[in-house]
Amino acid sequence: MKRFALLGTGMAAGFAAAFMLFPVAHGATDLSAYRQLDLFSDAFERVRADYVRPVADSELVSAAIEGMVSSLDPHSSYMDAKAFADMKIQTTGQFGGLGLEVTMDDGLVKVVSPIDDTPAARAGIKTADFIAAIDGTPIQGLSLDDAIAKMRGAPGSKITLTILRPGTKKPFDVALVRAVVQVDSVKYHREGDIGYIRLAAFNEQTEAGLEHAVRDLKRQIGSGIKGYVIDMRNNPGGLLDQAVGVSDDLLTGGEVVSTRGRNPDDTQVYNAKGGDITDGKPIVVLINSGTASASEIVAGALQDHKRATIVGMTSFGKGSVQTIIPLSPGNGALRLTTARYFTPSGHSIQALGITPDVQVAEGDENDAATKLARESEADLPGHLIGESAAKKPAAPVIHAPAGKKIDDFQLSYALDMLNGKGAMKSANAN
Repeated sequence: MKRFALLGTGMAAGFAAAFMLFPVAHGATDLSAYRQLDLFSDAFERVRADYVRPVADSELVSAAIEGMVSSLDPHSSYMDAKAFADMKIQTTGQFGGLGLEVTMDDGLVKVVSPIDDTPAARAGIKTADFIAAIDGTPIQGLSLDDAIAKMRGAPGSKITLTILRPGTKKPFDVALVRAVVQVDSVKYHREGDIGYIRLAAFNEQTEAGLEHAVRDLKRQIGSGIKGYVIDMRNNPGGLLDQAVGVSDDLLTGGEVVSTRGRNPDDTQVYNAKGGDITDGKPIVVLINSGTASASEIVAGALQDHKRATIVGMTSFGKGSVQTIIPLSPGNGALRLTTARYFTPSGHSIQALGITPDVQVAEGDENDAATKLARESEADLPGHLIGESAAKKPAAPVIHAPAGKKIDDFQLSYALDMLNGKGAMKSANAN
């Protein structure tokens, strides 16, 4: 069965299937496992016989698998056949729903990031918002996959989400209309003599989208192009191969990322093949606390190779790899954390994040609401502990000039850098 690696914060949510893991008992370990399975069998039969209402065996088994897997870490989960099919559709870049990347936090659905130009983004839903109810029904007690299923529906149908927002005193309702969500993972335009490229996610279209963007920006701007801003703020991640491909497009060679699993033999190293599509022009990469997983791989690779200057605020810190493992036909799949990833310098960002070369504030970083919204992997219950390492000292945070309104100060700062304004040096000069 085909497996593939996924790096994303969204949809984090585990048992008859457990029997499949122990086909033959060889020694004390397997015998102990079988004894534990006997315990499960006893509990299974008691629930079947004595629960207040009849429950289908398939419902109990699915719930048991889900509980087993989701208890491991925030990003491992069980997907039934429908959820597995939905996930495969999502990674192609088109699916139905609201356009939210979400995870589960303390029994509530937490927004990791609204996807650009979707119903959720247009309705003003923000990173770190909590969804407390769907159409007036509290979601406390629902699994993440169940909550996601309730948010999806026919395009044009209406839905109301009850939102809890850090810094607000009361929950409020947001009315939305579901739509076919086409995830344009790459958008771009020129900013004078600078190419601006927005990477919103890492789906099957991202690497090709980046290559198209660079070609078109070269055509628009010509040989006088000064450099590129690559904006990965609130990019929740996605496919590992796309993160490697994007990094490869911007590097002339060297390691992009390595993944290390449970056993030494599980280590894999991904290298750039060479051929920087930007012809060595300066690059500034924008990140923030919503920059996670696959987007952190790209930022880490470009930072370690001194190919780009990383600007913004510390990223989310999801340094783990999830592998999609299909189960027997019709029985869904496991999204299982199987490895940690490491940047080319050997740095694990798990629960630490990428520290920018230049810290530039999004707003008032000392404001209580801003601090609450700036949660990270380290704040998720049950997260994997990061490997102990000296964290790169953070530079002082640069704020917008007092009394001056700038719509996007981080982008403005990046453009100034590439235009040669101020005393900041480009990555190529380091």
